[in-house]
Amino acid sequence: MVSHRIRVVLADDHPLVLEGLQAMLRAEKDIEVVAAVTDGTELISLVRHHRPNVVVLDLQMPGLPGWDCLEAIRRASPGTRVLILTAFGDGEFIQMAIEREADGFVLKTDPPQQTLAAIRQVAQGHLVFPQAARRWLRRQPPEGLEALTEREREILALVAEGLTNTQIARRLNVQIATVKFHLQNIFQKLGVRNRTEAARFYLTAHWGRPSIGK
Repeated sequence: MVSHRIRVVLADDHPLVLEGLQAMLRAEKDIEVVAAVTDGTELISLVRHHRPNVVVLDLQMPGLPGWDCLEAIRRASPGTRVLILTAFGDGEFIQMAIEREADGFVLKTDPPQQTLAAIRQVAQGHLVFPQAARRWLRRQPPEGLEALTEREREILALVAEGLTNTQIARRLNVQIATVKFHLQNIFQKLGVRNRTEAARFYLTAHWGRPSIGK
C-alpha cells in the first residue's frame, strides 16, 4: 500500500458509471477521487492540473478517443499511471494496451474489488492484466528473451504477474536475496531499469507475436 492517499481521476463517457465508481472509491480511506470527467479533451486538462497518481480510463471517450487520451496523458503527466477500464476484453484490445504502455487493464464486468485492487497495484508501479492474459503467457515459449536463463525467465514471468520479491521467493522456495540477484541480471541483460520495464518487456515479447488471435 502506498503511504499517501492515491489521487485518482476517473474518465468514462457514461455518467452513471462515473457515479458508481465514485461511490465505490469514496468508501476507501487510501483513495481520493480528485476529478471525474466524461470528455477526453477535458480529461487531459484535468490531468495537467491535478497530476493524479492514477487515471481510470474508458476507451470510449468523446472529444478525444481513449487510445489518444492514453498517449496524451503520457505527455501531460509522465508520472501518472493509466488503468484501462473497458467492456472490451479480447486479445486485440489487451495487446494494444500493452503496446501503448497502459499500466493495467480491467473489465467493467469484473467484481468491484478487482478494480479497487488494480488501482492500488498500478499506483505501486505494478502492471495489471487479466488472468486470461497471464494463462496465455505461461503457455507460450519465450520470444526475445533468449539471453535469460530458465530460472531468470521463470522469475520474470512472476514479476509480470505482479508478484513481489517476497512472494516470488516463497513461490520458488528460495531466498529473497536470490530473487534480487536474478533480477539484477535480468535488468542488465534486457537493458531495463526496473521491474515495471522488465514486466513490460516480457508482456510485449509475447503479445507482440503476429499469430495472436482475439
